[in-house]
Amino acid sequence: MNHLCNMLNEYPALNTCRPSIEMAFTTLKNMFENGGKVLVCGNGGSAADSEHIVGELMKGFMLKRKIPDTVRTKIKTTSGNNEAGEYICNNLQGALPAISLTSQSALVSAFSNDIAADMAFAQQVYGYGKPGDCFIGLSTSGNSKNVVYAAQVAKAIGLNTIAFTGQSDSKLKEICHITIQAPSIVTPKIQEYHLPIYHTICMMLEEEFFIC
Repeated sequence: MNHLCNMLNEYPALNTCRPSIEMAFTTLKNMFENGGKVLVCGNGGSAADSEHIVGELMKGFMLKRKIPDTVRTKIKTTSGNNEAGEYICNNLQGALPAISLTSQSALVSAFSNDIAADMAFAQQVYGYGKPGDCFIGLSTSGNSKNVVYAAQVAKAIGLNTIAFTGQSDSKLKEICHITIQAPSIVTPKIQEYHLPIYHTICMMLEEEFFIC
């Protein structure tokens, strides 16, 4: 928990979020241990945060993430133990599987045009999600319709649900198992708080899975 303590020392206002941050970390840790994946979405700045979270989970963040020797052996064997196999093994990194629902531009635009724009995230949750996976929805208001609908579908089909919001009560708080409420009602400030929170969770997860 050193990463969490360091963050709270730097951002003392976030002490109110400590219990929900710890619960989110534990939920995600257990999910990854059981082979699950994360589905994450948001709008505007929160869409960028969604992609940012995926970037920290899917590759090395603060640590080098060497792939297991068993995987290295398989790759080298299938590549004929040549230079390419060595190159692949030396550049692959351990990953915690995560998908940003904001990044699927062809699907999102097609679904928005053909069906309903506010259901594009929910459709992806329905298509990608499996019981035991985790949904993360970011919304500074906590009431963004497309994120709320996605959370409702996620909960209905058996995903763990985590919301990043501001301090106001919201529809996401009503739906989600865990809500991390940044202590502000001002959109830019909420987003500023979300960044160190998810960075810290990602560092904690990385340390859990990739320190030998």
